[in-house]
Amino acid sequence: MSPCTFVQDECALDSPDFLRVAGCVCLAVPVPDHVSVGGLGDSFYEYLIKSWLMSGKTDMEAKNMYYEALEAIETYLLNVSPGGLTYIAEWRGGILDHKMGHLACFSGGMIALGAEDAKEEKRAHYRELAAQITKTCHESYARSDTKLGPEAFWFNSGREAIATQLSESYYILRPEVVESYMYLWRQTHNPIYREWGWEVVLALEKYCRTEAGFSGIQDVYSSTPSHDNKQQSFFLAETLKYLYLLFSEDDLLSLEDWVFNTEAHPLPVNHSDSSGRAWGRH
Repeated sequence: MSPCTFVQDECALDSPDFLRVAGCVCLAVPVPDHVSVGGLGDSFYEYLIKSWLMSGKTDMEAKNMYYEALEAIETYLLNVSPGGLTYIAEWRGGILDHKMGHLACFSGGMIALGAEDAKEEKRAHYRELAAQITKTCHESYARSDTKLGPEAFWFNSGREAIATQLSESYYILRPEVVESYMYLWRQTHNPIYREWGWEVVLALEKYCRTEAGFSGIQDVYSSTPSHDNKQQSFFLAETLKYLYLLFSEDDLLSLEDWVFNTEAHPLPVNHSDSSGRAWGRH
């Protein structure tokens, strides 16, 4: 199959090919051996549901593609560990890697965001799925010495939600976990999400703050981690923004009126009437 066949004729949505090709749509390059909702493919799925919401819930093509993609993700990538943790694995060369990247932890928030507009019989299921994935990502933080999460974590050899290689043990101030906390808080008002968010705030202050700003750390499993001496741009644009919104009132950048793009920039929802005359309540 050509890597961009999906664009022309919409390949079967119930096959791993859909996941694989979907990841290539935003890249315009083939990624035939790697299927993931993490790096290189994540934004595609996110923008399907967000295109639907931003359109004022009129873009039916984006809506249908999102829920079909979500069904494929559940069929081929979703797993539950022996310890009861729900995670989204990666498909590489026809083999399932029982690994979840930090970048994939945005998916808890994405699934929560899309739950309301699912078929009625699926809404409760998606809300629970969002909560379970977010809990798993929290566990990747809770099981480290610093209470910050690794770049990727595995479920194998009796170890769960833990990085098994030093090359995946670093934390570079990524936002995806607190992003999901914010969406789950806005949807449920369960105080656990603010508690988990505050744990991140304290860990950032303790391990990442420097005289000049905030730095990533090289090993989340060390009680005295070394800094990488880099403050990534997404730390300000996303990580701190989502933490701020987590502890703010819901009407600050209300999710009814705003959609955050993949870099957390707020874009207005189209609330125009049938004549297209008005935009929103902003």
